[in-house]
Amino acid sequence: MPTIDVLWSNPFLLGLFFLAAFMVGLSKGGMPAIGMLSVPLLSLSMSPLVAAALLLPIYILSDVISVWLYRKNFSADNVKILIPAGIVGVLVGWATAAFVSDRMVALIIGVMGISFCLYTWSKKTNNAPPKPAHIVKGAFWGTLSGFTSFVSHAGAPPFQVYVLPQQLPKMVFAGTTSFVFAAVNLAKIVPYANLQPYSASTLEVSAYLLPAALIGTVVGKQLIERLSEKWFFLAVQIALFMISIKLVVSEIGS
Repeated sequence: MPTIDVLWSNPFLLGLFFLAAFMVGLSKGGMPAIGMLSVPLLSLSMSPLVAAALLLPIYILSDVISVWLYRKNFSADNVKILIPAGIVGVLVGWATAAFVSDRMVALIIGVMGISFCLYTWSKKTNNAPPKPAHIVKGAFWGTLSGFTSFVSHAGAPPFQVYVLPQQLPKMVFAGTTSFVFAAVNLAKIVPYANLQPYSASTLEVSAYLLPAALIGTVVGKQLIERLSEKWFFLAVQIALFMISIKLVVSEIGS
């Protein structure tokens, strides 16, 4: 992984790292689909596993700000279901890390995201009644979200497949996202340290990138407050659709 000295001597690489950190911040500000771009972006210059390990401290520190920003806006019913399920998903990811390839998981995530968006857009969603939180469905999608989050910080699609049909108010949706993934990211600390031990150089790079992530968190919160409910969820779905297509095309073409 590049050191701080290497980053400062390479403006393009430095910009790439800061952009990835900023995207992490935007996702913590309430735009979770955008955060999925961070690992693929850094994977242009390093292995996906190293990229995921590098970004985890940034995710966790950004979570602190995000949870504070949304401390009054979250769905308690969903949090009670999704946090335990997400932690189980992380443990499953840790246990199967040696057997499940990044390529397989990325392809599954992509197909699932595309299918969900096409299904949603083909329905008259304006007339569809909101669906309540559901323990069995939440446990399934929450576990899958924790698993995909463990592999490449890509827990957004399964999370959204379960939560979006509930038609939560945008601030509650963003707050629920913040609380769930804050817990999931904390659960990843020990497994990541076991699979990809942290070095002083890795933590130093993470520390330098943190300001960009914190700015992104605040910017993300401001964007959500200014977007209407309709355009907010459309933006989330479009981002999910585009990322899912990129994942499928990249994996099929590789």
